[in-house]
Amino acid sequence: MSLIANTDHIPSSSSNKLSCSPGAHQMFDELPHRDLSETNRMLFGYSRDNKNIEAINLFVGIRKLGSPVDGSSLSCIIKACGVLFNQILGKQVHCHCIKSGFLEDVSVGTSLIDMYMKSENVVEGERVFGEMPTKNVVSWTSLLAGFSWNGLFDEAVDIFFQMQPAGINPNSFSFAAVLGALANNGLVEKGIRIHAMIIKSGFELATFVCNSLISMYSKSGLVNDAKVVFDGMRNRTMVSWNCMIAGYVTNGLDVEALELFNRMRVAGIDLTQSIFATVIKLCTNLQELGYARQIHTLVTKSGFGSDPNIMTALMVNYTKCGEMNDAFKIFSTTLAVHNVVSWTAIINGYLKNGEVKQAAELFCQMNKEAVRPNSFTYSTILTAHPTVSLFQVHAPVIKSNYERMASVGTALLDAYVKIGHIKDAERVFDLVEEKDIVAWSAMLGGYAQVGDSISAVRLFCELAKEGINPNEYTFSSVINSCCNPMATVEQGKQLHARSIKSGHHTALCVSSALVTMYAKRGNIVSANEIFKRQKERDIVSWNSMISGYSQHGYGTKALEIFEEMQTHNLELDDVTFIGVLTACTHAGLVEKGQSYFDMMVKDHHIDPTMEHYSCMVDLYSRAGLLEKAMSVIEGMPFPASATIWRTLLGACRVHRNLELGKRAGEELMSLEPQHSAAYVLLSNLYAAAGKWEEKAKVRKLMDERQVKKEAGYSWIEVKRKTYSFLAGDRSHPLSESMYLKLGELNVRLKDAGYQPDTNYVLQDIEEEHKEATLSEHSERLAIAFGLISTPLGSPLYVIKNLRVCGDCHTVIKLISSLEGREIVVRDSNRFHHFKEGSCSCGEYW
Repeated sequence: MSLIANTDHIPSSSSNKLSCSPGAHQMFDELPHRDLSETNRMLFGYSRDNKNIEAINLFVGIRKLGSPVDGSSLSCIIKACGVLFNQILGKQVHCHCIKSGFLEDVSVGTSLIDMYMKSENVVEGERVFGEMPTKNVVSWTSLLAGFSWNGLFDEAVDIFFQMQPAGINPNSFSFAAVLGALANNGLVEKGIRIHAMIIKSGFELATFVCNSLISMYSKSGLVNDAKVVFDGMRNRTMVSWNCMIAGYVTNGLDVEALELFNRMRVAGIDLTQSIFATVIKLCTNLQELGYARQIHTLVTKSGFGSDPNIMTALMVNYTKCGEMNDAFKIFSTTLAVHNVVSWTAIINGYLKNGEVKQAAELFCQMNKEAVRPNSFTYSTILTAHPTVSLFQVHAPVIKSNYERMASVGTALLDAYVKIGHIKDAERVFDLVEEKDIVAWSAMLGGYAQVGDSISAVRLFCELAKEGINPNEYTFSSVINSCCNPMATVEQGKQLHARSIKSGHHTALCVSSALVTMYAKRGNIVSANEIFKRQKERDIVSWNSMISGYSQHGYGTKALEIFEEMQTHNLELDDVTFIGVLTACTHAGLVEKGQSYFDMMVKDHHIDPTMEHYSCMVDLYSRAGLLEKAMSVIEGMPFPASATIWRTLLGACRVHRNLELGKRAGEELMSLEPQHSAAYVLLSNLYAAAGKWEEKAKVRKLMDERQVKKEAGYSWIEVKRKTYSFLAGDRSHPLSESMYLKLGELNVRLKDAGYQPDTNYVLQDIEEEHKEATLSEHSERLAIAFGLISTPLGSPLYVIKNLRVCGDCHTVIKLISSLEGREIVVRDSNRFHHFKEGSCSCGEYW
C-alpha cells in the first residue's frame, strides 16, 4: 500500500511545512548505505525534538524509496501521528503494520493504543489492546492513561486493578496515571489504598508519583494529607510546588497558598507564567493590593511583563481593589492585543466600581474595534441597563445564539424583570436550553417581584419535576412571592415545610423571607417564632419584625424590637425608620414619632424620603393635628406625592375639615385625574358634612372624566381555596345561608347593644336603607361565609382591597366575642386582629 498519497491529512503548521522536507530527503539521500539503524536514529531524533511533521516527511520519503522499516520505525511514526492527532494517517500505518506482520511487536501495539486514545477513538484503542498477543506494563499503562485522558475514569481504575492479576506489576507511570483518574472521580478511598501499594512497591519518592498524590489528595479535600506528601519529598520540581499551591487554592486556603509561594521563592524555584497568574488571583481573592503590586514588579523583572494572561489577572486585581486608573493603564498600554477576555475584564471592573457610563463607552468601543463579545461580555454588560439599552443588546445576543445559554439568558431575564417586563422575561427563560438553578431562581425572583405567587409556585413545582434541587435562594424567592395578599396562606406553609425537609430553612435569606411572609400574611406569632430561632439576623429580619408588629397594631412591641436592634450595633437604614414611624402612627404615639424622625436625620444621617414624610403626615393626621400635617407637607424638599395628599384628605373626612380637605382633594385630582380616590374621598367628606350639592358636583366631575370608582372586594381562604365577595353579592352558591347567618348575627348584635352608625353610608337615602347597606358590606359577607364553612373556634383571615369602615370595625369586634373566633382582617391600610371583642389597632384604624 502507498502512504505517500495520504500526507495531505497531516495538519499544517506555521513552523513546519506540509510537503516532504527537501533537507530531510537530502540528508536521507546522502546516507552512504541507508542503514536501518541510521534511519531510526534520525526518526527518533525528530521525535525527541518534537519535530513530528519532519519525522512523518522522512518516513514518507523512506517508503517512497522502498527502504526497509522495522517495529521501532513504525512505533516512532505512530507516536508522531498520536501527537498530531492525525488518526487518518495513523490508521493507514496501522494497516501497514498488519500487512507487514509488525502488530505482534509490543512497542507497535502500545504506540497504536496511545495514538487511538489521544485521537479519542477509545473503541479502536481497546480493540488493539485486546488483539495484542503480548502485553507489558507500558501497554497496560497506555490503555489506563487513555481511558483517563478521555474522561473514562471508572474504566481506568478497573484496568489498574486488573494488572496484577494478569501478572503485570504497575510502574511509576501506572501509579501516576491511575491517581489522576481517582482525583477526577473523587474515589479517595481507593486512592489511599493505592498510596499503600506505592509505598510497598518503592515508588513513594518518585517525584511525578508524589505530584499525582498531592493532586489527588487536594482535589479530594484532604489538603493536610497532600501537605504530608509534599513535605516528605526529596526532590521537588516546579510542578510539585505548583501542585501544592493549587491544592491550597482549590480548598480555599488562600493565605497558606501565598505563604507557600514565598517559600518557593526563597527556595530559588523558577517562577512560571502559570504560577504568577495563580498568585495574582490569590491576591485578588484576599484583596491584597500591596502584595499584588510587588508581584507586578517581580513579573516585569522576570520577563513576563507582556504576557496577556498575567496582565489580565493583574488588571482584574486592580479593578477588584478599586484601582481603576491602574487597571486601565494596563489595558491601554501593556496589553498589546485587546482580546475579548481583556475587554470583558475592564468593562466588568468599571461596572463593579459603579462607573456604568465608562463601562458602556468601552462596550461600544469594543464593538467598533470588531472584537466580538462572548457570553461573559453579554452577561456583564446587561447589568448596565438602562445606561446600555437592553433591547439593543438583546438583538446581537439573539444573532450570536447566546440567548439559549444559561448565563446570558439569566442576565437577560433578570434585566427584563427589573424593568417590569415579566412576559419578556418568561420568553427568555423558556428559550434557555440547559437551565441551571440560577436561571430558575432568577425567574422565581421575577414572579416574587410582581407578586405573582401562582406562577411562582407553578414554576417551583416544575423545577422539582425536572429533578433540580432548589437552593436557599430558590426558596427565598418563592417564599417572597407568597407575601402577596392574593396568595393562599397554605402555600406559604407548604413551602416552609419543604424548606425544613431540604435543610434550607436555617439559611439566613430563607428564614428572613419566612419572617416577612408570615408577618405580611397575618401570622405575626409564627413570624416572631422564626425570628427568635434565627442564629443570625440581617437587616431584613429586624425590619420585617418591626414593620410586621406595627402593621398588626402592636406598636409598643415594634418599638421594643427597634430598641433591641440598636443594642446589636447594626447600621439602621431608611426602611427601619419607615417601620418605626408606622408603629408610632398606628399606636398614636405622636411625640415619639417626631423624636424618632429627628433621630433618623440627626443621629443616623439618613435623608428623609417621600415615604418618611408620608408617615409623618399620617402620624399627625390620625391624631387630628391637621395643621401640623400640612406644615410637614409645606416643609418637604420636594412636591408631595399622591399618597400624602390622599392621607390628608382621608383624615379631613374623619375630622370634618372641609377647607383643608378641599385643597387636598384638588391637589390629588391634579396628580391622579383618572384615579377614583380623590373624587370618592372628597364627595364622602361633603356627604358626611351634609353638603349634598357639593357632593353632586364632585360626582358629576367624576362622570365627565369617566373615572370609575374602585369596587370594594373582600377575600377569604377556606380549605385552600380563595373566595371573593362584593358588597351586596348574591352570586355565591351558599349566599342564602350566608344572608341567614347575617340576619341571625344582626339580631344578636342588637341584643348586645349594637347601634348602626349610618354616617358611614354616604348616599342620600332613607335611614333603614342605610342600615341594610351597612349589613351587606363585602367584609361581612366574607366573615359570614367563613363562619358557616369552617369548624367552630377556628380563626378567620379576610383581606379587603379598601379600608374597613368604622361601623364594620365595631361589628367585627362584637362578632369575635359572640362567635368565640379570632378574626384577622387585612385592609388597604393595616392588619386588624379582632379577638374577644377588641382589636389590635386600639381604635387607631
